[in-house]
Formats: sequence, structure tokens, C-alpha cells
Amino acid sequence: QVQLVESGGGLVQAGDSLRLSCEATGRTFGYYSVGWFRQAPGKEREFVAVFRWNGDTYYADSVKGRFTISRDGAKNTVYLGMNTLRPEDTAVYYCGAALKGLQDLRLGSVYNYWGQGTQVTVSS
Repeated sequence: QVQLVESGGGLVQAGDSLRLSCEATGRTFGYYSVGWFRQAPGKEREFVAVFRWNGDTYYADSVKGRFTISRDGAKNTVYLGMNTLRPEDTAVYYCGAALKGLQDLRLGSVYNYWGQGTQVTVSS
């Protein structure tokens, strides 16, 4: 079992930065790929970024160059650094953990565990 807790969301202005945290308890992240997804009101949950169990990272085109995903193994935490935030980045951000494998990690259905989400609101 893995429990995930997100934190770091808030209300910011366009152009500002935030760093989200996803802390895991129960098992170490070494066995898992950890992804960030977001869901805006009235929209489906969408892939943002993933830190694969082997250290590879992937990003959605909409955040490439602005967001950075990283992992601190000692703290069992995955971070999502978000720069140059835009109003369209407003959403609830969720982290998920998927057991290591060859899944398409852009799909939410392959994740085994999810956190409760943290709200990010970007005002214009």
C-alpha cells in the first residue's frame, strides 16, 4: 500500500511560481513511477508530467519548458516545480503512483494510487 499526500497549492498571479509536493508513505518511490495530473472545472483529468521509476521524465506539451518534475529519494517525495504560471494552469493537481512497468504513463488508468489533490489557482 502507498499513501500519497499533495501539498503546495495556492492562489498566485500569472507569471508566478509554485512548487507542489507529493509525499509517499507505506513504500518507497523506487518501485513506482510518479505522475502529476490536473483537472480543471468541467474538464477531464489530464496528464502533466511523470517521473519514471528509472529516472526518466516526460511532460505534456502545454507545460514543457515551464514545469519541472523531480524526486528526493531521502524524503520519499516527488516535486512539481511550476514557473511562469498561466490562468489556464488553474486546476486541482493530483499525484499518482504506478508500479514500475511499461505502461503508458500518460493514462490515469495505469496508476495504482492517488493523492487527494491540491488546488492551484492562477489569476490574470
